[in-house]
Amino acid sequence: MGRRVLKRVGAASLGVFAALSLAMGAGVSADQGDVKKTVTDLDRTYQAAVQKNDAAEMERLLADDFVLVTGSGKVYTKQDLVNEARSGRINYEQQDDTDQNVRVWGNTAVITARLRAKGSEAGMPFEYTLWFSDTYVKTPQGWKYVFGQSSLPLPKR
Repeated sequence: MGRRVLKRVGAASLGVFAALSLAMGAGVSADQGDVKKTVTDLDRTYQAAVQKNDAAEMERLLADDFVLVTGSGKVYTKQDLVNEARSGRINYEQQDDTDQNVRVWGNTAVITARLRAKGSEAGMPFEYTLWFSDTYVKTPQGWKYVFGQSSLPLPKR
């Protein structure tokens, strides 16, 4: 094949690739909007379950191999969090997140948000704000919360 033919084939292939990429990208962004809403809603549902110490709802949303790593380096499993909720040792007056930002990569979504918590633990009051990132994965049973990581509490303003 001559150079001119290769250039034309290469340019045509590049054009087809670009068109396919744009078409696929358009479909992905529509799907991503749905996934972003689903994950935002799931994360709000999870935060509400934590606030109410709703162990059954937490158990439903967390993957069996779930792990949370806090800013201080402490690691919690699904069973740790469910047991903590069942104990009622922590009472939340407030447990809500703001500034949510969801990023989607296929069957994986990460939500980053600012969390404000206020309540008492073993009778001692606490109040803090921190950043967290929660990772959700689409499974045959639906979206599951598989991994969380939180910052240290932010300085008070």
